[in-house]
Amino acid sequence: MSETGGPPSPPSRPPGQRSGCVTALMIFAGIILLLPGVCSLFLVYPGIERNASDLHFVVGCLLVACFGVALIWWAIRRLAS
Repeated sequence: MSETGGPPSPPSRPPGQRSGCVTALMIFAGIILLLPGVCSLFLVYPGIERNASDLHFVVGCLLVACFGVALIWWAIRRLAS
């Protein structure tokens, strides 16, 4: 008797169609998340009097903007693959 080594593996699934609508919504959400960072750089940062709470506000807005950049990057990369 020969040994087969176990059950055969299931066939690989073909890549599914990606929805362009989801990618567009991800890019749109990323642009919306960029707005607080842009506004804090141009409107709030020049008027900061080196107060810690103002600086924390700007850093928080910039972190939100970083998430927006990451979301746009992920959506474009998802679209390309």
